[in-house]
Amino acid sequence: MNKKILVTRRWPESVEAKLNEHFDVTFNTNDVPLTTDALQSALKNYDAILPTVTDNLNSSVFEGLNDSEVQTRIIANYGVGFSHIDLESAKNLNITVTNTPDVLSECTADIAIMLMLMVARRAGEGERELRSGSWSGWCPTHMIGHKVTGSTLGIIGFGRIGRETAKRALSFGMQIKVYNRSKIDDSTLNEFNAVQVGTLHELAESSDFVSLHCPGGASNTNLIDLAFLKAMKRGGYLINTARGEVVDEEALVFAIKNKLIAGAGLDVFCNEPKVNESLLQIENVVLLPHLGSASKMTREAMGLRVLKNITHFFNEEEVPDLVC
Repeated sequence: MNKKILVTRRWPESVEAKLNEHFDVTFNTNDVPLTTDALQSALKNYDAILPTVTDNLNSSVFEGLNDSEVQTRIIANYGVGFSHIDLESAKNLNITVTNTPDVLSECTADIAIMLMLMVARRAGEGERELRSGSWSGWCPTHMIGHKVTGSTLGIIGFGRIGRETAKRALSFGMQIKVYNRSKIDDSTLNEFNAVQVGTLHELAESSDFVSLHCPGGASNTNLIDLAFLKAMKRGGYLINTARGEVVDEEALVFAIKNKLIAGAGLDVFCNEPKVNESLLQIENVVLLPHLGSASKMTREAMGLRVLKNITHFFNEEEVPDLVC
């Protein structure tokens, strides 16, 4: 299939090899995010663009273009979230958009649970103390944390990743509460022994941990604001493996510094790869460099899912993971 494909970042070698077998592929050998001008040029010169979360395909990328000068017919995102793609602009130019659901759900849920354990049991603080040579030995009052087992976990967004997180939390005997904008069927709630609450405020005030698994962008920008954080328990923790923009980071810094909540575990940030300097200075925050899907098997599976989407698209078959 002699379609011209642009892969905006380097992928696992095994998947790049498979792409090369089927398409005329250009790889971003510098492996750095493409500029607005580069992305706009790509729309004019490639049949498909395969972006990642680091590629900001906002309205300015599509601005001034018309259908006749755009060669791209599909944007096949390497990742499940697509808030970095202006869907309305893509639709107006008759560009199909796909993503890669399912394959990263388990891996991201693992990270959510890991962040929860790390921040509650102060693992990051402990390792820093140990590495610095400051640890003076065991004592009964040293680095006391929060017991996870038996606590209440509030989950915002009960899609695939939210459900996988709940599945893992059940092994800790946690009580599951869920906030979801649509009604969750009773059989699903019963499967996780979960209760769906009607408001964010209700979830905040009744949860020991709040874990975010909702999409980014649009109405979810700053969904977790100062009002939400004030409603949380004083001993509560916020976990974010969703998108950075879901959390008002300045409000989060204020809440932690003023002991409105006990801490946070974050894998995503508003202005990646830049991280709010204040967050870097707070001890009771665990910070990870967007590792949610970072396992070999998962990253390969994501690439193969993209390959399947574009192959079906160009063969004029039903596209498995259609976004728009």
